[in-house]
Order: sequence, then C-alpha cells, then structure tokens
Amino acid sequence: MLYHYARMTTDTRPKATARRYPRPRPRWRNWARNQECAPVAVDRPASEDQLLESVRKAIDRDQRVKVVGSGHSFTGIALTDGRLISLENYQRVLETDREKMQVRVQAGIRLSRLYEELAVRNLAVPNVGDIAYQSISGAISTATHGTGKDLGGLATQVAALRLIAGDGAVIDCSADTAPDIFSAARVGLGALGVISTVTLQCVPAFSLRAVEMPMRVDQVLEDLDSLVSANEHFEFFWVPHTGWALTKQNNRTDEPATGRGRWKEFRDDVLYSNVAFGIACRIGRWRPTLVPWLVRNLVPGSGPVEYVDRSDHVFASPRLIRFYEMEYEIPIDAGKEAFTRVRDYVQRSGILLTFPIEVRFTAADDIPLSTASGRASCYIAVHVYEGTHYQQYFEAVEDIMDDYGGRPHWGKLHFQTAETLAQRYPQWDAFQKARAKLDPKGRFSNPYLDRVIGPVGG
Repeated sequence: MLYHYARMTTDTRPKATARRYPRPRPRWRNWARNQECAPVAVDRPASEDQLLESVRKAIDRDQRVKVVGSGHSFTGIALTDGRLISLENYQRVLETDREKMQVRVQAGIRLSRLYEELAVRNLAVPNVGDIAYQSISGAISTATHGTGKDLGGLATQVAALRLIAGDGAVIDCSADTAPDIFSAARVGLGALGVISTVTLQCVPAFSLRAVEMPMRVDQVLEDLDSLVSANEHFEFFWVPHTGWALTKQNNRTDEPATGRGRWKEFRDDVLYSNVAFGIACRIGRWRPTLVPWLVRNLVPGSGPVEYVDRSDHVFASPRLIRFYEMEYEIPIDAGKEAFTRVRDYVQRSGILLTFPIEVRFTAADDIPLSTASGRASCYIAVHVYEGTHYQQYFEAVEDIMDDYGGRPHWGKLHFQTAETLAQRYPQWDAFQKARAKLDPKGRFSNPYLDRVIGPVGG
C-alpha cells in the first residue's frame, strides 16, 4: 500500500497577510523507489537513549512506529503514517568478545561497514548475501540469506538481541535468556519491536576461491545435485532468451588472496555488470522487441573468472541498477522442477526479460518465520528493471511456487496474505504468541504486516 504525500506549498506573501498552511510531512521513499510514505515525524537517533525516546514519544502520542535501515526492502514493510525511525546514525560496533568470537553492534550498521569492522578484528560471518547495502537489523528481520547447502541465512548467526517492546520496555534475549522471544525476533519483520543491538556469532576471517563461469543451462540442471553438494557455496543465474547460465562456485581456501586486479574487478563489477547491463535494461524498456538481442550481446559476461579473495569481497557485488524483485523459497528437492517450470513459462509466455533468474540454496533452520524454517531450501529470484510492469510475470511465478508451499522473502514483492501463509510455517503460532506478548496494541504494525501476518490478535 502506498501512502500519499501531503501537498507541498510555498507562500511568498508578506508574513502579515500570509495564510497558515499545515507543515508538510517529511517524505520517505525506499531504495527501489516503488514504496513511499509521509510519516508524521522522522527521528534519527544516534544512541539507545535517543532510540528509546523515539519509541516513548510514539507511545505518548498514540502513534505507530516503523524503523528503516537502508530502505532496501521492495515491500511496504517499513511504511508508516506514524513515526519513522531512521537508523542512518546508529551504526557503531559496541563490543567485541574475542574469546567467543562475537561482536555486538548497533542495529543500523550497514553490512558493508560491518564486514570492514570484522576484517579489522580478523573475523567474518560464515554466509552472507550478494548485496551489502542493507542494515544488519533489516537483513535479519526479513530473512536475508546467501547460498550454501550446509549454511543458514544471516539470522542463524545471531547470538543475542536487544529490543524495545511496544510498551517501551527494553528486553535482552538469547538462546538462554527469554528464548521464546529470541527465537521469534531473529526474523521479526519489525513486528515485535525495535531492535537496538545485534550480537553476531562470527568465525575466523577466511578467504574463498571463486570460480565464475558460463555453462549451458541444461548442463547445470543435469549436474545440479553434484554442483550443490560439491561446493560450499553454489548459485546460478539463467539468462532469459538464451541457453546459458552464469555459475558461481565459492569454496574456502588457505591460499593467499590474489583478487582479480583493479582493472578486472572494475571491468566485471562495473562495466559489465552495471554499465553494459544498465544500457541493455534501458534500451529494453524503451524497445522491448530488442531484448532477446540485447541479452545475447550486452548482458554481462567476461568468460571464466577464477580468483581468491576475502570472503565478503567474494560474496557481495556492487548493485548500481535499480530493480524490482520477488524471491521464493521452496524445498530443495523441488528446486530443479520449479526452475524448469519458470523457464518454460518465460519461453512460452512471450515476456521479454533482461534480468537473469537467480537460484540459490541454504540449510534448514529453526526460526519461526525464517523462509528456511524446518527445511533445506532452494531460492528462486526474479527481477525486472525499475519502471517495468511486473505483476503478470511475478504472479505467474508465484503460482508455480504455490504448488510447492513456497515462502516469499519478506522484503521482496509478493501477493500472499496471512491466510495463505499461515499453513506454510510450522511455528506460525509461536511467532504470533511472541507478537501478542511484545506488541499487544499493534504499535509496530502497518498495512503490509496486517496483510501478511494479520493484525495483532487476529
């Protein structure tokens, strides 16, 4: 749901005769520029006391509260007409426990900054996604993940949380302290409270050997089980309207980091993956009939690439092109069949796509609203260039995913409701119980949450 902005007016007449207009509300828009709202106030706390003050102001004034990190969710999960709390000034590392290999950070720290802070401490997180712009709290709250058959998403690496509940109470939780709250809050959708700090369980810093190469997509499907099992991290991207997939195989190594060199890194990550691809997207939006030629000739690809680098440098890549995305989790054993059905749909539907379709894999976890809750998972993500109509395409893919009990990424576009989703999560009721306990008045709700997890107590 999109909230409408208040109308902006400028009165240049002398003050003595000027009419009084209501002060226009501040405007907020997400990264993809497909969601917007006009909150009654925007707070930018730099300390926990200021964060707590913002929540208590909302309580005193009977306002709803939403928190935004980097605004990288494509859904309306952060929208509010109440009080919006931006964590842009809340990005410090607070504590490092070298013996336990844990770090405690403010909830707004961007992943890119977090990785640099960890590297200085000779630490890393074992598995992360391919975008590093999100805040840590936003990433865990929406079940952001990377790829790796034996590894869970980012939320599984959380050792403790500190959050502010709907009555202003500050709660520390972990597997040993308030475990029911901790279990639900690791993927809390912003519905359980305002996360203040996150304690991450880290591992010693490590390097990855990255092998990136094009393969015929039919060959990828034929060898998929072995590719997934033989690599610590495997993913592939099918390039629509072609028979090719771009594959990434990343594995730990003790070899010294070589990197790709500045020129190759710039060529691969900027010129090919962003500049050339951006040109293809813009031309394709202007003249869709050119899309098949464009993806065959301008979609990024420099041939096989092999290098060794710091883990987060391998995992994350620059994303300079704005897009809209939907991603679904399904049982890992259904991945090959579901992807084949999506590919067949694209080929017979006549839809013209510039963005590849991404396929990744993770282990099961035990977090109530994690997309991987209770089952090893395959993820299929579909994208379109910003400003492109996506509903027909995304709805068709969602219909396929529904056949496998698919679970949508909470921060990416989808059309599900609480009624359709409740049966897909074995611990759905445990989450709702935690929500009723922490936010009985729906202080942290909004129309998106009311749609996908229902109103509090509903």
